[in-house]
Amino acid sequence: MGKRVLMQGNQAVAEAALVAGVKVCAGYPITPSSEVIEILSRKLPSFGGRFIQMEDEIASIGVIIGASATGKKALTATSGPGFSLMQELLGYAAMVELPIVIYNAQRVGPSTGGATKPQQADIMQTKWGSHGESPRITLVPGTVRESYDLTIEAFNLSEKYMVPVIILSDELLAHMRESVEIPEKNEIKIINRRKDVLPQGKYLPYKVDETQIPILPPLGKEYRYNISGMIHGENGIPNLAPGIIDSCIKRINTKLDKYYDDIIKVEYLKNDVAKIAVLAYGSLTRPARGAIKKAKEQGIEVELIRPITIWPFPKREIREVAERVNKIIVTEMNMGQVAELARGTIEGKAKVIQLNKVCSRPITVDEILNKIKENIE
Repeated sequence: MGKRVLMQGNQAVAEAALVAGVKVCAGYPITPSSEVIEILSRKLPSFGGRFIQMEDEIASIGVIIGASATGKKALTATSGPGFSLMQELLGYAAMVELPIVIYNAQRVGPSTGGATKPQQADIMQTKWGSHGESPRITLVPGTVRESYDLTIEAFNLSEKYMVPVIILSDELLAHMRESVEIPEKNEIKIINRRKDVLPQGKYLPYKVDETQIPILPPLGKEYRYNISGMIHGENGIPNLAPGIIDSCIKRINTKLDKYYDDIIKVEYLKNDVAKIAVLAYGSLTRPARGAIKKAKEQGIEVELIRPITIWPFPKREIREVAERVNKIIVTEMNMGQVAELARGTIEGKAKVIQLNKVCSRPITVDEILNKIKENIE
C-alpha cells in the first residue's frame, strides 16, 4: 500500500509526470494550470530533467516536440488561451508522430474569458483545433487521484502509439484538494517507446510494420532521418503525389483504430431497469453520482455513463447505453459539445437531453435530479 497525502489536482499531475519519466517541461504560466510548471521547475533537475520557462505557449509546445524528437518524455501545461496558441504545432506533432503530453486545465472562454472560473468548452478544440485531420488521444479525469493515474496513462499511451495525448481537466479539479493514496512504484506500469529498430542502412522512419506505429529512434545519436510536417512517404521526405497524400493521411488517422479497446476508458453505473441515463464527465461526475443516488432513494432508477477517454470518442459504449434506455441526459459546462457528439453517435436510438451551464458554477446535484424528474415517462 502506498502513502496517503493531501494533494491538489495540479500537484497530482506534476508528481505523476515525474513518476512517468518526464525529462523536459517547457511552459508559460497561465491560470489555472500554473502549479504544474511551478512544481516541475523545482523538482525536475533532481530527476535528471530540465524545465524551461518560455516566452509563450507556441514556443512551449515547440520545445517539447523537439525534446521528444531526441527521445525524451516531454510535457507542457496550459489553459484555454494558451491551448489555442498551440494548435498548429499540435497538428505538427500528430503529423510527424512524435509523442507529447499536454495538460489543459479548462477555464471560461472564449478569448481571455475568466482565468479563475471553470468550464468544459475545449472538447471540440482538443480534437479539431488544428487544421486538417490528425489523431490524438484525450483523457478526462474526474478526481485528484485520477489526475495522477491518467497523467501516467497519458505518457504511456503517447509513447506506445506515437501520438499527442491531452489531459483535459478544469479549474475545479485543478485546484481541488483530496486525500490521495499514491501507489507504490512497483504497482505502476510505465511504457517507453519502441527501440527495436532496423539498422540504419535498412531504416525508413515511416515504414511501419503490422502495428501501424512508426519507430523513431532519438535524433542526434547514431540514426539520421528526415521528419517533416508536410505530407511524406515512408522515408519522411515531403512528397505531394496524390497516392502518397492519400496513404499518409489515411494511415495517421486510422492507426489507432485497432487499439480502441486499449485506449477507450468508460465508467458505468449500470442499471438494467433504468430508462434514463446520465452522461457526465470530468468534475461533473460527482454531482451526477449524487443525483443518481437521490433519484434511487425516491424510487427512480437511473444509469450513469462517464467517458474517461473523450477522444477517440467512445461511440460503441454510448450506443450500448442507448440500446438500454430511452433518454440520455448529458451534463456539461458548455453549450452542448458532447451532447452533439452523442446525438450523432446513437442515431436516434435514444433521445439526448441537454443540461448545460456556462456561468462558471458547476451543475448541482439538485439540478441534475430535477432534470431526471422532468424526463420520467
